[in-house]
Amino acid sequence: MSQYDLKIGPKIKAFRRQMGLQANKLSSQLGISPSYLALIEGGKRRIDGDLLLKICQELKIQLSDLTSKIDLNLANNISELLDDKLFEDLDILGPEVKDLVNTNPKIARALIKLGDNYKKKDHEIVSKVEDLSGKMIDNRKNSFPGEVVSDFLQENKNYFPKLEEFANNIFEKINVNNRITYIELCNFLKKEYGILVKDVLPEEGKPFSKIFNKNKKELLLSDYIALETKKLYVSSQIAHEGAIKDINEYLSKFSFPSDESKKLTKVALLNYCGAAILMPYKLFHSECMKNKYDLELLQNTFATTFEQIAHRVTCLQDPKLPGIPFHFLRVDIAGNISKRFSLSGIEIPRYGGACPRWNVYSAFTRPGVIQSAVSKMTNGEKYVCIARTVEKGIGRFGRAKSILSIGLGCEAKYAKDFVYTENVNLSEKSSEIPIGVSCRTCDRLDCSQRAFPPLHKKFDVDINLRGVSVYVGDKN
Repeated sequence: MSQYDLKIGPKIKAFRRQMGLQANKLSSQLGISPSYLALIEGGKRRIDGDLLLKICQELKIQLSDLTSKIDLNLANNISELLDDKLFEDLDILGPEVKDLVNTNPKIARALIKLGDNYKKKDHEIVSKVEDLSGKMIDNRKNSFPGEVVSDFLQENKNYFPKLEEFANNIFEKINVNNRITYIELCNFLKKEYGILVKDVLPEEGKPFSKIFNKNKKELLLSDYIALETKKLYVSSQIAHEGAIKDINEYLSKFSFPSDESKKLTKVALLNYCGAAILMPYKLFHSECMKNKYDLELLQNTFATTFEQIAHRVTCLQDPKLPGIPFHFLRVDIAGNISKRFSLSGIEIPRYGGACPRWNVYSAFTRPGVIQSAVSKMTNGEKYVCIARTVEKGIGRFGRAKSILSIGLGCEAKYAKDFVYTENVNLSEKSSEIPIGVSCRTCDRLDCSQRAFPPLHKKFDVDINLRGVSVYVGDKN
């Protein structure tokens, strides 16, 4: 019988304590001595398969609960939090962070919540000082409810099988030649749920995207928005009418810090289900495989927006029919990250802007053009990353639109299945772009774009010496 590594022991201890089970009682149930159980829980004895199965039975858990891989995103968030100068004197190392996440993920999540609360209070104090003084003293912005949405999606790997099943059933009812039109969506909403969709021109000075009048059973959609967006709104309304029970069930399994964050997450799930209706899992997966994730081609195939397609490819996480594990982020021209999700393993900052070398930022220099790059992190891991700008806002003359950048990427090992690597030589070091997570946590001292000194390195300003940046000199 195979043996399992020493890292499982602390997990067993954590589950035992959650059950309120004494060590001597568990050892008795297992037929081993309390001292031997103590060695196992302390990570000092390997466990054979038979004993492990018996432990799982007594603790009422699955084997996967003990053997699952470390939550990389959680580990990255903890690392970022602990890199704050508040913890500078503690000298907490990376392996210690991984051990915490591996053995006590609930404690790790609790630390993240404390970190979020600390940052929120900090920002509130800054805002009050700014209000009283009339001066801007800090330009940091952080959408905390949005961070909760990201955490929720991350915990569920952005895959919700019940919503996929519902969406597929709707698609089978209304598709025409494997495609769904706006008219068919509107007809189905009227026929099935008695809700009439009206395209209206908003009054001057009173713009809106959608208004659902529950009493009148009317869904008003603005003519200022694109047809692709209208399709998503109608399909999301179908999800609201038919899949709300499943959505509420998913929401009930997550601890939300506020009602605001819960509502925002509900919107995210409604949009998830709406997108799944427009792009049903098996058909979409098939098209992705056939076209090697050519996002613009997929956009044309399903008559959706580039951002909707980029979102949807991250949802292909059915264990029986998986797609590439991608990371996704959306930033504005000021560098604020409004959406983030990572299955690729790349670390996306939680508390600030990302590395300026990421092509999600350089995409603003060539609007509407997909840029691809091989990004190499400080730990040596390589990722294939693409980025493209999108426009959001009112579609009419005289109204300015906002420009956002969408970033998508995966581990370099998936390059052969990703169309954007066809003109990239992965073996050439000259094609790699050295990047970090953020200036505060990055170890690269040869970066001319460094905006802040790394938290874990002390620096002195020498008026007679200048490296590639003011924060980097020969002494570093």
